[in-house]
Amino acid sequence: MLISNLIRQPTLFAQFFISGLQLGFVYALIALGYTMVYGIVKLINFAHGDVFMVGAFVSYFAVARFRLHQWPLAAFPQISPGLGVVIGSLTVILLSMVICSALAITIERVAYKPLRDAPRIAALITAIGVSFFLEYFGALNFVFSPRFIPYERPFEVVAWYIKDGIHLIKPGEAPPDGAITFSNILLIIIVASILVQIFLQFLVRRTKIGIAMRASSYDKPAARLMGINVDSVISFTFAIGAAFAGLGGVLYAIAYSSIWTQLGILPGLKAFVAAVLGGIGSIPGAFVGALIMGQAEAMTMGYISTPMRDAVAFTILIIVLLIRPTGIFGEPEKEKV
Repeated sequence: MLISNLIRQPTLFAQFFISGLQLGFVYALIALGYTMVYGIVKLINFAHGDVFMVGAFVSYFAVARFRLHQWPLAAFPQISPGLGVVIGSLTVILLSMVICSALAITIERVAYKPLRDAPRIAALITAIGVSFFLEYFGALNFVFSPRFIPYERPFEVVAWYIKDGIHLIKPGEAPPDGAITFSNILLIIIVASILVQIFLQFLVRRTKIGIAMRASSYDKPAARLMGINVDSVISFTFAIGAAFAGLGGVLYAIAYSSIWTQLGILPGLKAFVAAVLGGIGSIPGAFVGALIMGQAEAMTMGYISTPMRDAVAFTILIIVLLIRPTGIFGEPEKEKV
């Protein structure tokens, strides 16, 4: 069906493909947190999607309430407006990442650390409880809000269309029929996700903290004997995974212009499926799995039915668990006897 539609309507297929890229790269930012935490402590942190939601809300308050994105132009009127927008937007993103990291460290220390030696089911149930707490605490009127909130973007959306070349879409102008459209938001999401992937690969393979993370993942008692502070490594892993979830939350809110306190449920679950599909514990696997998930969802919306977009994620999860439980890049765990 996809092949026949590609042949008959290549432009429409390309537009769905672009939508899938945008979804997939956002899911990748969330899936990386799942896979990193699981790689170190073998915990499925189901509160991770709600950290993503918190990142979106932090950026909303920073922009809509405190106008933080405007501080560079207010403090330094002589700089160019474009540079001011870039610095202001980066400030909002960094603030969201820092607050999400602090939240994740708090969750790990308060909720997960006391259960580190408990059966896995105890930590799993706790993770679900933390997720519900964040969602419903955030829904209180004096915290975030129980309603859908229009999201004010910190920068202007610029869009282009592809038809006989690449052309800028001017304000109030509609692209011609048969054109493929994309925006600067898509480009920002793609670049940010790729940079995060490169950074994590460098961090894990080339730095001392990365070596400590791999050692802690392989054998925690041995890592402690070698002088590694495993507790600090675990907290750092939660923090960096949450930072990128916060980044994903900001980019998702910018892309789709609406936030609510249950924003993180479905993207979080789909990112978890992406991590399982790619091989949970594998950073490249999470990235590839997320891109596959994004395309599967976009093509389902385009060619089957929009309400089926969520069902396809869990269908993929069932198929993966039946055929290859370790995922695309995962390897079966070897246990000593």
